[in-house]
Amino acid sequence: MGVEFFLGTHEPGWLAWSPVPLFVSDRRLRRYRRLPRAASRWALDSGGFTELDTHGSWDHGPSPVAYVAAVRRYRDEIGQLVWAAPQDWMCEPWITAKTGLSIGEHQRRTVHNYLTLRALAPDLPFVPVVQGWRVDDYLRCVDLYAAAGVDLATARVVGLGSVCRRQATGEAADIVDALHSVGVGRLHGFGIKILGLRRYGQRLASADSMAWSIAARYEKPLPGCTHATCANCARYAFAWRDNVIASIPTHEPLSLFDREAA
Repeated sequence: MGVEFFLGTHEPGWLAWSPVPLFVSDRRLRRYRRLPRAASRWALDSGGFTELDTHGSWDHGPSPVAYVAAVRRYRDEIGQLVWAAPQDWMCEPWITAKTGLSIGEHQRRTVHNYLTLRALAPDLPFVPVVQGWRVDDYLRCVDLYAAAGVDLATARVVGLGSVCRRQATGEAADIVDALHSVGVGRLHGFGIKILGLRRYGQRLASADSMAWSIAARYEKPLPGCTHATCANCARYAFAWRDNVIASIPTHEPLSLFDREAA
């Protein structure tokens, strides 16, 4: 079974008609008084990167109780919600510089939030996320979950955080390999697009990206489009997604040792 690709969009209205899986942020959805009814599967982004990048904390975002209430509303009113990301703490160096906290503290807060959400709403499809920066960080995060009684090897999906800005690097591929080596195999790659999917797409259960919107800002509109750019254009987004899907190799990628020998 190939990787499932969730097309990221900042237009929640697309949920009402999209024939492909979408990835939508709570930061966008929470503005809607009337929610669309989903035409296909979708997953929820908590908006954590924007929260931490903008504010340096989750203090301006919803509390866990408020987030649970929102996710329950999305599940019931929109439907077809596959899973929801927790209010995790990314570990990119520029993010930890803004929070003033260590990677270890970000990891502890990520695990604690997942446990809190699961305790508040065991009926909702929250998924664990592993955070870190180096390979050893991610393995320590796995250990934190294990110490809390969470076996990531049996999770239906585990989010892979803090790799989107280096998704095409050998380091990101090594992190995926290391997690597989300890039994964490059903990974969702946040923000993983063409170059990353070419390297290790077959080792992911799913991935998402909305890089199409950024790319469209620097290109001419598609023939027939009348807007200034296609940064909000569904036609462009779906064509971009087709290109991403076509880029995923159909064979198992090289192992870590084969890559080093190549």
